[in-house]
Amino acid sequence: MQPVNRMSALFRALRPNQWVKNLVVYVAIVFNGKLFDPEMFMLSTVAFVIFCAISSASYLLNDIVDLPLDRKHPRKRFRPLASGLIGIQDASFMLFVLLLGSITAALSIRVALGILVTAFFLLHALYTFVLKRYMLFDIFAISISFMLRLFGGELITGYHVPAWLWLTTFFFSLFIASVKRHSELVNQGDKAREVLSKYTNELLQFLVNAFAVLSIISYAFYSFVEKPPHIRTSLTSILEPVLRSPDTRKWFMLTIPFVVFGIARYAQLLYAQKQGEEPERLATHDRILVTTIILWALILVILIYAI
Repeated sequence: MQPVNRMSALFRALRPNQWVKNLVVYVAIVFNGKLFDPEMFMLSTVAFVIFCAISSASYLLNDIVDLPLDRKHPRKRFRPLASGLIGIQDASFMLFVLLLGSITAALSIRVALGILVTAFFLLHALYTFVLKRYMLFDIFAISISFMLRLFGGELITGYHVPAWLWLTTFFFSLFIASVKRHSELVNQGDKAREVLSKYTNELLQFLVNAFAVLSIISYAFYSFVEKPPHIRTSLTSILEPVLRSPDTRKWFMLTIPFVVFGIARYAQLLYAQKQGEEPERLATHDRILVTTIILWALILVILIYAI
């Protein structure tokens, strides 16, 4: 294999399309009004890079362990390791480099962050070897990995995420994981993944519906109960008499319809179009969903940083 093709295959084995999940580390600064603070943004970006590296290490471990099964899978057999584009030795070496580099980088910033990053990898290792074979434990393990990313953003910046936003992240990640399992069961049957033989379509539908509702309720409570930071700008004195009431929290509830619509669109892609196996792809390729996310983020930034 040519060096260029080999490097390309190694890079694809890191699953860069899944790095979007690590954007969760920015939540701490976004919702504390520090997104445009150069120091806080840089620290969050460092955390993002560290979690990209450690998550890629966990994906390599999973691909090495599941190699025999992936070679029989209709979609996973095209992955670099399963297709033979890279060997186990290459994958193992890259895993070691990413694992050592990410943990060392995290420890050099803060010991607690290094422990958290190590725990993140151990959770993924436990998932690879044990948890993914047990019903419910598999989706809760995925959700906890999101919570660890969120906590990583807190640790590196020192800014705390409100409790209702923690719950929103928890329930929404469970929703995403449930959608993924449901889509796998519908599209490929219970042979695609060992744990799918223990799930039923009815149970997964219940989990998807329950976690969708809990995500919306948690975010609605956050929007009303938690007072967002008020960053005063040159526009504040002009817009404040018009747009701000004594209870400024209610303006934050303008973002709720976008969250509801986004979840509804995701459900539509699951039930009507039988998509959902690759949530990171939907979040970046479905035009309606992408537009909804952009509008939600835009209104969020305006409410926190402009008015």
